[in-house]
Amino acid sequence: MHTKTLTYAGWGRVHRATGEVARPERQSALARMVKERPGPAIGNLRSYGDVCLNDGGLAVDMTRLDRMMALDPETGVLTVEAGVRIGDLARILAPQGWLPAVMPGTGFATVGGAIANDVHGKNHHHVGSFGQHVRAMTVLTGQGAQQAVPESDLFAATVGGMGQTGVIATAELQLAPTKGDVIMVTERRITDWDDHLAHLDASTATYTVGWIDATATGSALGRGILEEAETGAGLVPPQKRAKTVPVDAPGFALAPPVVRLFNAAYWRRVPARGRTVGKPIGDFFFPLDKIHDWNRLYGKAGFHQFQCVVPLDQADALRAMLEQIAKAGVASPLAVLKRMGPGRAGLMSFPMEGYTLAVDFHAGETTERLVRALEQATHAAGGRIYLAKDSLGTPGMVREMYPERERWAEIVAQHDPEGAMSTDLIRRLKLRDVA
Repeated sequence: MHTKTLTYAGWGRVHRATGEVARPERQSALARMVKERPGPAIGNLRSYGDVCLNDGGLAVDMTRLDRMMALDPETGVLTVEAGVRIGDLARILAPQGWLPAVMPGTGFATVGGAIANDVHGKNHHHVGSFGQHVRAMTVLTGQGAQQAVPESDLFAATVGGMGQTGVIATAELQLAPTKGDVIMVTERRITDWDDHLAHLDASTATYTVGWIDATATGSALGRGILEEAETGAGLVPPQKRAKTVPVDAPGFALAPPVVRLFNAAYWRRVPARGRTVGKPIGDFFFPLDKIHDWNRLYGKAGFHQFQCVVPLDQADALRAMLEQIAKAGVASPLAVLKRMGPGRAGLMSFPMEGYTLAVDFHAGETTERLVRALEQATHAAGGRIYLAKDSLGTPGMVREMYPERERWAEIVAQHDPEGAMSTDLIRRLKLRDVA
């Protein structure tokens, strides 16, 4: 198959790779390529660090394998190719009464990427992770095409397994019923950390997420906005056309004083009494997709995202991390706090029952020192970092965060003994090493 040599990057633009990229358009071409010259699959490159990079090697671009193959309108069972985008599924299926059961923060994520990273959404506390709603999938391995079902080792190693067992070709998904393509969102101001956790714990809404002002200190530490949402039907303003960031922003665009002012204004945009508004579904689930190439706001150097989850009884440790972030003065407006349930589908899946915090930071030496300190605090609290977002983790610490890693590595070795599916992150963290 024809390939092209490209330089490409993760969404954070800190790590880059140069290598051959193939872009098959048919399942037959994909199967032939994996058999003759295997390489890891990539999608729309929305994972933040280097999990989607294979510097010096071959990568298989799956974005043209994006067909919806079959839908049972009675049961909501959908079969798709792995390159289909989550946002396209939501847009097409919501008017028919169905949605992907779990949706990450961007609609540009592909189904294959959602499985490989076992993504979670704003309803994890109720329904678990993406992989828990996969009924079956076809994985192209060194032994040919194999069906992976939830009871199998191949399934457990593929979901959340970062593409290491082989290339996910197709998947059968169980969709969730929806009342329509409108979502009613109740927004309320949150005054501080304890208030934030109390509201997250008490929420019974289907979808719940907290925006957190990561620059607030003192008695305002942890303030933010809680959003609780339910799907519905009705008329709302149409979704606005996405805007594009055409160039890399200058350094002062997200300078600390600018971010503090923006965050304060953003917090006050919600009335003190709260409010309920109707939105197009995409505006709630994928708010940043309205700004194409928003990662360029961080400039040429790119950015790091730190995302961790800690057990429920370690909330004080997470508060201490937020204090570190606020005092460092390098946080951006993009910071999210959620409560997670126990649901996870794979041996290397990120979710665990607890609280998860995600914050973006300008790349730089100060940020690197801060993120490394936050990762150490996460480890000490018995939590873990999200490998789909990681760009700074170290092998020993990360491997301890994922206690089933060695079992996963053994299964991966059975299906990819030559290491053809390894990526830069896998090599950096030595995740496939077996004692």
